[in-house]
Amino acid sequence: MRAFRLLLLVLAMALPLGAAAQQITVSAAASLTDAFKELGPKFEATKPGATVRFNFAASGVLLQQIGQGAPVDVFASADQETMGRAAEQKLIDAATRRNFASNALVLIEPARDAVGVQSLQDLAGAGVRKIAVGKTATVPVGRYTRQVLEGAGLWSVLEPKFVQADSVRQVLDYVARGEVEAGFVYRTDAAVMSEKVRVAFAPTTATPVSYPVAVVADSRQKALAGDFVAFLSSDPAREVLARHGFGKP
Repeated sequence: MRAFRLLLLVLAMALPLGAAAQQITVSAAASLTDAFKELGPKFEATKPGATVRFNFAASGVLLQQIGQGAPVDVFASADQETMGRAAEQKLIDAATRRNFASNALVLIEPARDAVGVQSLQDLAGAGVRKIAVGKTATVPVGRYTRQVLEGAGLWSVLEPKFVQADSVRQVLDYVARGEVEAGFVYRTDAAVMSEKVRVAFAPTTATPVSYPVAVVADSRQKALAGDFVAFLSSDPAREVLARHGFGKP
């Protein structure tokens, strides 16, 4: 009887370890928050006993965390540049890298008391005092924004009006709260707060807004991480991504 109780104790102690062994952490761009939160349970349903944890932030911030040794299994970025840096630093398994979604840059205004911006040139007007933009060093939407404004010869002209944001969702919040007259976000972000912000127009970006994903090189759950990467290209995942406004890769 004593030996049996000891066996039960050993099994009880082992169960949490087994469960932990079936858990992956996915670090994903802030703009993927709503879609990935819906995708998590759907993926778990295909892998009984597996769980997915998400960490959402600006892509550049996530890359810094991974570089500093954060225990991450999958990295999903909002741009190719950040994922390219991850590959150069050998932080991802390059063979697993693939594109899974696309998006579009839009200029938004508060739904109430909007200035009525109709073009990039209108941003230079006196009615627009503050413009929320993502930090170009770490936030992909900030780099897309800079490309567009530099192409129009407006970056340096508008720079005094910029309110720097740590993520695309912070840009969205600034506009939704009416703290700025305009801001650059992705089409999918604008849809999240469609009652509080309005899309003024969608400027053409020189670089397509494309989302790559890859297994992190130091992942201890590479098989399960690889399954999640593959799942993002499945029909159920594409349906969820499309419903949240993401396009095909």
